[in-house]
Amino acid sequence: MLGLLLATMLIGIPILLCIALIGFIGIAAEPGVVMPMFAQKSFAQLDSYTLLALPFFILAGSLMTAGGMSQQLVDFSRVLVGHLRAGLAHASIVTAMILSGVSGSSTADASAIGQVLIPTMKKSGYKAGFAAALIATAGTIGAIIPPSMTMVVYGAIAQVSIGGLFLGGIIPGVLVGLALMALVKLYTYHPNYPELRVVHGAFDFRKLFSSLKDVWPALFGPLLIVGGILVGVFTATEAGVVACLYAYLIGAFYYRKIRMRDLVGIFVEAAITTTMVSAVIAISGAMGWLLAYMQFNDMAITWVTTASQNPYVVLLIFSLVMVILGTFVDSLAILLVFAPVAVELCKRYGIDPIQMGLIMVVCNQIGAVSPPTAPLLFVTTNIAQTTLDDTNRHVWTFFTAECLVLVLVILVPGLSSWIPRYFLQ
Repeated sequence: MLGLLLATMLIGIPILLCIALIGFIGIAAEPGVVMPMFAQKSFAQLDSYTLLALPFFILAGSLMTAGGMSQQLVDFSRVLVGHLRAGLAHASIVTAMILSGVSGSSTADASAIGQVLIPTMKKSGYKAGFAAALIATAGTIGAIIPPSMTMVVYGAIAQVSIGGLFLGGIIPGVLVGLALMALVKLYTYHPNYPELRVVHGAFDFRKLFSSLKDVWPALFGPLLIVGGILVGVFTATEAGVVACLYAYLIGAFYYRKIRMRDLVGIFVEAAITTTMVSAVIAISGAMGWLLAYMQFNDMAITWVTTASQNPYVVLLIFSLVMVILGTFVDSLAILLVFAPVAVELCKRYGIDPIQMGLIMVVCNQIGAVSPPTAPLLFVTTNIAQTTLDDTNRHVWTFFTAECLVLVLVILVPGLSSWIPRYFLQ
């Protein structure tokens, strides 16, 4: 089944149809399983209160982009770090780290930042492939720093606290941003990247203060969402509603970019995205149930435990498998298929479920920038108007930086569990 799934994806069939086709054929071919199980398990996968957060965060991201928050954050980041070597590159990473606290979507972040910064980077002499690879990788922070749609999906399947996952993603997300900034700093010494050594102006407190007057609502958004969860004012699911309301009010009445006639288009865009994601989740429910029925989870766990009894080695092996498969198979499909396996590993080895969730989310995002099936690279490559080969040639160094952060999250459990334990005791 997994071989057929990989084959159908590689020949270009959309991920939704691939999972539906393999799951349907598998249930039809399995003796003792009736066909209505396909529809029943698909519906049951979506029958979750936790997943209500998904459409709200998607809508919040659409409202944020339409309301001008993205542009304000880019302008603020350029004032803050634009005076450094490779200032535009650093600004894209800082913007991604702040923007991720509102949108919850790596694709939305990469698209919003790319549309503003990639043309400017190209005019400043940046190589198109480098700019596309950097912003695609920086976009992955959107699914690691809370809120995160990927965490919502994992939490709903694995029955793990969404609030705990949100809080656990703060330190790993910041580490990814710092790792990318450190790598960009190293690039400034590379002889083939002289454009990164150009300095544009000097740091100016007056410009920073002036920029803060415009950007403070966008900066306050993440504090409102994460702070509300921390102090218990609302749950992670309710935070999605708060994010939508806040994004609309700021976009409509402060930045004055959203008008009533724009709402139809914004809601339609969010509905289409929600439908696409929800359909993959639902269909994966049927296939995931079939794999469990065929004892795939037991076989996978037996294979991993045979390799080692050390929890750290088990996590490294599990992550390596996810990253390798993520280079060929859609990252969301990998998350949905392996979430039940992750739950069993947590029970068997005493692994913190929140740490496991963060490991899976980071693996999931590494897969999103791993050729050949790298959706974020397709988005930024299209914006940069370059070839995918050019982007792929530059992405591997950023890929390596993100993998190093993944290893840190595995070896130092406190990076993902300290904040949740401190605030959710």
